[in-house]
Amino acid sequence: MRVDVEDGFSDGGAASAGDSLRVWVEQDFGVEIATLTAVEHGADDASRLWRGVGAGGESYAVKLSGGGTPAGLIVSVHLAEHGVAGVMHPLIGRHGRPWSDRERRRLSVVPWVPGTRALEGEMSPAHWWSYGALLAKVHATVATDALATSLPREDHTHEHVASAARTLDSSLRLTAEDPAAAGRMGDGLVRALAQEWCAAGSRVSTLLDRADRLGRDLQTGKSPTVVCHGDPHLGNVLIGQDERVWLIDWDDAVLAPRERDLMFILGGVLAFAPVTRQQQSWFFEGYGPTDIDPIRLAYYRCARALEDLAYPAAQIVDVHRFTDRERSDALSIVRGVLSPTGLVNLALAGVAE
Repeated sequence: MRVDVEDGFSDGGAASAGDSLRVWVEQDFGVEIATLTAVEHGADDASRLWRGVGAGGESYAVKLSGGGTPAGLIVSVHLAEHGVAGVMHPLIGRHGRPWSDRERRRLSVVPWVPGTRALEGEMSPAHWWSYGALLAKVHATVATDALATSLPREDHTHEHVASAARTLDSSLRLTAEDPAAAGRMGDGLVRALAQEWCAAGSRVSTLLDRADRLGRDLQTGKSPTVVCHGDPHLGNVLIGQDERVWLIDWDDAVLAPRERDLMFILGGVLAFAPVTRQQQSWFFEGYGPTDIDPIRLAYYRCARALEDLAYPAAQIVDVHRFTDRERSDALSIVRGVLSPTGLVNLALAGVAE
């Protein structure tokens, strides 16, 4: 969903924020922006995205990122310069980098990719084949020393999300079981979350234990790594009329086993948009034959399930930072993850104890 212009990001208000952003883009990237439209995207509240239209009608994705590293921009440049079709080349700024530093955040400008998000359109067999071929080219990319230095490396740890999930588990169970505590919360969305969470029974604690066990097992061995997108779900895939696909939003780029990316095809991740066996077949026709390690695949499913539970749940309980609409959307995500077809059940069915 797109909303009108300048979604204020400083105390100066929407108009001054938009003026500042246009000035920064021109100063840092030499692009004159005539209009800006804020774009709602994804679940990353540490970044903001706008569609900027230049004086000549050309469109750009203008992004301010407050978390992570610039690795995604660096790998996008590398892939585009090495002929990987389906990856857009970010603009290079005045300092010779694909980003600039503004207000303690990274500002980037990327030509706007034409196409429809795969979640909003219909992927043809040819689109699935192209998607597989694109991800295969990404995984086959040689990681130069410079690229390997800039990219995070998989270590099969998930302590941050596990700690968040355990804290939520304790507080939400108290909320659900103690009427006085529930009354003090005074918020229907939090109480609904507590009911959903507790209705899942022991599945959350089982998921935590399984992720810990699988992670420890993988840390003791050596896993082959490739350049991974890190988050190639269908929300980050754009489809074109010419059967071409684009992979966008490289913020989670990482050196990791290929299962880190392939989990999104073999698990689907999004409960409301599961990837069917037929779609998987079309994808792997483009990707090519590969051996999938069931242990690594199971670990990534567990880690992602925890992430998809803990982060939206944290939004719901933060009644001051997020709007009721945002918190309601987050509750829908939690319900999907905990549903019979959701990622929690898929993750727990992945590897036998």
